Amino acid sequence: MIIDDPEVRAEVEAAFAAYETALVGNDVETLERLFHDDPRTIRYGAGENLYGMDAIRAFRRARSPQGLARDLRDTVITTYGRDCAVAMTLFTRAGAPGRIGRQSQTWLRFPDGWKVVAAHVSIIEDDHGASGAPHP
Repeated sequence: MIIDDPEVRAEVEAAFAAYETALVGNDVETLERLFHDDPRTIRYGAGENLYGMDAIRAFRRARSPQGLARDLRDTVITTYGRDCAVAMTLFTRAGAPGRIGRQSQTWLRFPDGWKVVAAHVSIIEDDHGASGAPHP
């Protein structure tokens, strides 16, 4: 298995960037398109546990578009073979000083493109100016 094939990694980086743009812009249609439409898709959020695309869709459509801007740092995207990738990032929001968000996503390639099949978001205190490990 090839880890971090440059071509595959570029594809996932583009999908991740499209997700981030859609997230901060509250582009719900694009967010829904980037998640695998399946009852086994899971998104654990900072305040919710969503099982299946129907629950994820309902959450996205009901969420306020306010306060979504954020700054990413220490993003690490690793690909495994041609069809699997993991994206991990830290984020901060201007309205939440002293807090740091953590986001992980598992991406799989489907016939219609890269999709998130599992995601997890959590927020912790940033007591130590947390920084990620250097990217290889």
